[in-house]
Amino acid sequence: MRILVTGGAGYVGAASVDALLAAGHDVVVLDDLSTGHRSAVAPSVAVRVGSYGDADFTSSILEEERIEAILHCAARSLVGESVADPARYWQANVAGGIALLEAARAAGVRRFVFSSTAAVYGLPDRTPIQEDDPIRPINPYGETKATFERALAGYGVSHGMRSVSLRYFNVAGATERVGERHDPETHLIPNVLRAADGGPELSLFGDDYPTPDGTAVRDYIHVADLADAHLAAIEATAPDDPRTDVPLICNLGSGAGFSVREVLAAAEAVVGRPIPHEVAKRRAGDPPVLVASAARAGEVLGWTPRRSQLEGMIGAAWTWRRRNPDGYGA
Repeated sequence: MRILVTGGAGYVGAASVDALLAAGHDVVVLDDLSTGHRSAVAPSVAVRVGSYGDADFTSSILEEERIEAILHCAARSLVGESVADPARYWQANVAGGIALLEAARAAGVRRFVFSSTAAVYGLPDRTPIQEDDPIRPINPYGETKATFERALAGYGVSHGMRSVSLRYFNVAGATERVGERHDPETHLIPNVLRAADGGPELSLFGDDYPTPDGTAVRDYIHVADLADAHLAAIEATAPDDPRTDVPLICNLGSGAGFSVREVLAAAEAVVGRPIPHEVAKRRAGDPPVLVASAARAGEVLGWTPRRSQLEGMIGAAWTWRRRNPDGYGA
């Protein structure tokens, strides 16, 4: 199959490109390289530089490359930035997403997998979170992802788009080629490892949550497991596959949670020394616990995470960081 991966030069996208290639698919990447890295993409893959929100440009790629399915990983994805500049998020994640859907419709592409987020749930009433729990995002980032999910479902009704939306929890780890390197970096594990590597002291935001050790608990998923889920989801969008007769939504997580202090302790075990840290005030809107029920992904997609050990995820990320001290370079 010929698959377009938007955001394919990013952390999640590049790992997913590798998984699709390994499964025998032909892949084209569309990325504006504002946060992604050309060198993160496998050398054999064509990278078309531009915005998925440019309908004419995207339409030309879909037609010229004879694309049959889309994996949409590209998005604005910083919660704090979304609060400070919501217009940028509505423009990119919603207006740009609709432009991509329109280009797909015009080109006859009817298979679509969407990188959604656990942020659509906001402050959940229970844990583990299930896909039918209320959608109550508390920031523009989550709002835009939830809105695009609804738009995608509408394209299924009106235009026969077969789709899977995957709500990620915290992605971590690294593959042999692909690791996590963002600027700014907002994710816990890379910030822990940066502190271990002589970077800024780690801030633990809150130690007074109603959790066993007082720090927030989160569900982590290895980036390679996430890439496997993308592959399973693409396969589920086949025209005769009953799993996507209606739009399918699945959580992706391990079904277990680790506290911030547990992440810190595991990282110290991996690197073999204490990691400088301080306790800071809670961040507004951070729930005490976010853990996924991934039962639907197992039952419907046949997907289960195979790399859920915390030290294994941190160890893979640390190995990649040590091998690539400058990240992806230019």
